[in-house]
Amino acid sequence: MQTSNRRVRHSGLILLVIGAAASGASAQWALTDLSPPGAFDPITSGVDGSQQVGQAHPVSSGHAILWTGSAGSWVDLHPAVMYSSYAFAVSGGQQAGFATAIGSPDHAALWTGSAASWVDLNPPGSTQSTAYGVNSGEQVGFARFGQPYHAGIWSGSAASFVDLNPGGPLMASVAYAIGGGEQAGYTRDGGGDYHAALWSGSAASWVDLDPAGSVGSWAWGVDGGQQVGYAVVGGVQRASLWTGSAASWVDLNPAGATTSWAFGVSGGYQAGFADVGGVRRACVWNSSAASWEDLSLSSPGFIETYATSIWTDGNVMYVGGQGLTMDGEGAALLWSRMIPAPGSGAILGLGVWMAARRRRG
Repeated sequence: MQTSNRRVRHSGLILLVIGAAASGASAQWALTDLSPPGAFDPITSGVDGSQQVGQAHPVSSGHAILWTGSAGSWVDLHPAVMYSSYAFAVSGGQQAGFATAIGSPDHAALWTGSAASWVDLNPPGSTQSTAYGVNSGEQVGFARFGQPYHAGIWSGSAASFVDLNPGGPLMASVAYAIGGGEQAGYTRDGGGDYHAALWSGSAASWVDLDPAGSVGSWAWGVDGGQQVGYAVVGGVQRASLWTGSAASWVDLNPAGATTSWAFGVSGGYQAGFADVGGVRRACVWNSSAASWEDLSLSSPGFIETYATSIWTDGNVMYVGGQGLTMDGEGAALLWSRMIPAPGSGAILGLGVWMAARRRRG
């Protein structure tokens, strides 16, 4: 992403009425630009009810950001003693990510709504760590002990770290998401092959989700017994859905898409992106490739969009992500709509929040 100080401001709330489309959209979406005034290259990376988290650049370095549904609600979570920070996930009033000092590697970080609440989660003996997910008072991510990354779980302190790395020929692992007593991420074997992975609280519980025919897979989200990510099958990166085993793999790649990833899952819905017609499009699925909804249809002014996170309570759906304008500026976005009851037809969505992304370990 371009990171200039110049950025295009969009209205705080864009309300859209979009009819059912070929993408399978069955209800209307509302779009909110969460970009903090004066900041550049913002992104929404995680969402939980009325809270969203991500990163923006109010200065030259990136700062972890917390929102409550509007651009003006932003709270800078950046610890004063650190150089940069990023919040990837939010749940139950906790925010998880990393903070970095000048000349030092990332340290997994936990917040509870303010910069002053920052907790350094870097475990004793670790040279680098990041927390990517949070749920029910637990955080997941990785810590580095020597060369390989080790997936792990924290419960609010550096000393609480539990190592999830299966060991043996599996040289490295990272956990990206936690929910319902499960953790999802990847393992990497000695040959450098990536396998989507699922745990239930211990290294011994590891399940290899890599589907038959895949030459690489990652799991990015978990909720309600579903896991999402992508798998490389037939030379194509395909958004993927699992329900606890490699054999349960469902290909979410929409017809005509050259690439797709799923980053988040909630209440039986999945969110991510699909590249269709040479354009990156934020999208939502309802557990099948044919069910995909193209959120770019509800995102005027953005030439590319992608979704990083999703949350639903069964009545309202919130999706977080980022959009790119024609002049190369990024904007933190939050889509929302009501979830139609069976047979109810199109319903106008009036809410708005959400978000998630970032690098691989």
